[in-house]
Amino acid sequence: MKKADRRQQIMTHAIKLARRVGYMNVRRDELAGNAGVANGLVSNHWTTMIQLKRSIMKEAIRIEDAAIVGQGLALKDRHAMKAPQHLKDKAIAQIGV
Repeated sequence: MKKADRRQQIMTHAIKLARRVGYMNVRRDELAGNAGVANGLVSNHWTTMIQLKRSIMKEAIRIEDAAIVGQGLALKDRHAMKAPQHLKDKAIAQIGV
């Protein structure tokens, strides 16, 4: 599998996990287990948890996942705050703020 494809596979699992546990609660070992890869492979793509969580938020914005973006807005995540207004409106409506 190509590196970019593997990265996207892991990110798909990261989004699913973030929906379930909250994007700030995603742990490398749990993500690796869900994605069926070694912890080291996750670390190979995202050296720090900050990088991983930033990537999760950027992917959530890209795919317009209002639930995750809403979490980011509630936590004043700088990437969530820069999401398109229609997505922020949808996220706020979902979290009831």
